[in-house]
Amino acid sequence: MVLTALGIMAVLWALGSFLKWPKPMTWSLMALAFAAVLSLQLILPDGNAMPLAMLGSAAVLVGLYSFGLARLKARVPMPVSTEPEQQGTFREAELERYARHIVLREVGGPGQKKLKQSKVLVIGAGGLGSPVLMYLAAAGVGTIGVIDDDMVEHTNMQRQVIHGEGTIGLPKVQSAVQAMAALNPFITLQPYQRRLTEEIAEQLFSDYDVIVDGTDNFETRYLANRISVKLGKPLISGALAQWEGQLSVFDVAKGGPCYQCIFPEAPAPGLAPSCAEAGVIGPLPGVVGSMMALEAVKLITGAGQIIRGEMLIYDGLYGESRKIKLAPREDCPICQST
Repeated sequence: MVLTALGIMAVLWALGSFLKWPKPMTWSLMALAFAAVLSLQLILPDGNAMPLAMLGSAAVLVGLYSFGLARLKARVPMPVSTEPEQQGTFREAELERYARHIVLREVGGPGQKKLKQSKVLVIGAGGLGSPVLMYLAAAGVGTIGVIDDDMVEHTNMQRQVIHGEGTIGLPKVQSAVQAMAALNPFITLQPYQRRLTEEIAEQLFSDYDVIVDGTDNFETRYLANRISVKLGKPLISGALAQWEGQLSVFDVAKGGPCYQCIFPEAPAPGLAPSCAEAGVIGPLPGVVGSMMALEAVKLITGAGQIIRGEMLIYDGLYGESRKIKLAPREDCPICQST
């Protein structure tokens, strides 16, 4: 009978392993088989239940030991690494998210890693800043800073697509950060709710690789240009007027002109009216801002040809675009004095 019980239990164990039964189920069937054989042994006239009882006790002890060991293992927490995530490494969800970039020959895995490791500062979260910020976030730029001191207003809704009706009255940087975080949770966002000033510009710019200027006033543009030249940072600058937009990459470190080479002085009042004064067609900032974001991605990844030493002018009313050549100015007080 002992051999019979062992044989039945062994068969059940083998079946459980082969069919991948849950272990509790396998142990239960083995216990039932053992109890059945023990009962049969007890009711037989000349049966001797002692060997089976000893075998059953041993099996119960082994089962209890295995069960207790499994419970103890389950209670021990899995080790969690306290090391910070290596910059440039990707989670599985990120690889899927950026798959269309990774299959591009000009970007690939190395280019996407550069994007993840890069830091871009965007000045202004308005018409141009909105598409710039959204596309940089979607592209996987690792750290995005945004500086702006304005609040979201109803008049912004026609073109500043990063903001929504629910964020009216909030600081633009706060609204923009909410939208970018919802779009891509794998990036770091740095909001600066203040105006760019001489006192903070140099320290702020030094933390970033690329500066993107989407402002609409010449004071800030000249300041951004001056500090970018001083620190050797590439500056992507865009501007809008009614139906027309323009953009260029000012990168003095690579031999290109600076912003003040092209615009030595601010125009007289009234010659370059703001969007509030002259109006602007709603989709135009999206067109120009998207191209500015594209230049940032190209700068970081090394893909394609940068609009450096050139200015791209887009006429939305007639659907035309053209480029003009730009050159450093020998008497420029900003880039020729460095």
